[in-house]
Amino acid sequence: MALLDAQAIHPITLPDGTIYRDTVYLKNVIDHPRMEIGDFSYYTHSGTLEDTALILAPYLGHACRERLVIGKFAQIARGSYFITSSANHPMDGFTTYPFRIFKPETFGYKDLPVKDTIVDHDVWIGQNAAIMPGVHIGSGAIVAAASVVTRDVPPYAVVGGNPASIIRMRYSSDVIDELLRLAWWDWPLDKIEANLPALSSGDMAALRLA
Repeated sequence: MALLDAQAIHPITLPDGTIYRDTVYLKNVIDHPRMEIGDFSYYTHSGTLEDTALILAPYLGHACRERLVIGKFAQIARGSYFITSSANHPMDGFTTYPFRIFKPETFGYKDLPVKDTIVDHDVWIGQNAAIMPGVHIGSGAIVAAASVVTRDVPPYAVVGGNPASIIRMRYSSDVIDELLRLAWWDWPLDKIEANLPALSSGDMAALRLA
């Protein structure tokens, strides 16, 4: 029996058989035209299933122009969220007050630039992190709890703080390049699970033989 079920809503079952209902596979509970989410990416929160998209990205309305793209196997902890481009206020004038939003005929700022927010594969976002508009977080990166991510994060970097900065790289550049080339997250699920010992232990020699 496979460890993972891509169709699950609540993917965690506790040892006593209880289904842990705070953690959800995002792809299976979000139907939003501006969100693209890969298999097995999960999020933990205490809201209803219907509120998941709103809790994850509170300013990404259906009519927004930007996208939130999350790859496969992302792990997003409780309290973390994305502030997307449409949350921005105009900043080129003498005031940032969003006067236009208070009348239906002027609502929105179509002239403000927007940029997609992208989270690649196997990214771990710790509790209460805030991801700011237009950020690109590379595969294998770790975002420390309570961080505010204001700029792009390279693959396999560990970042933390406000604003978040690189604490260290998880591996050497050669190993990172090889991991990105292998792209294990694109393997069939049975191949991933067959190679969990190598993936979990960081055994590159074994992974090369997969």
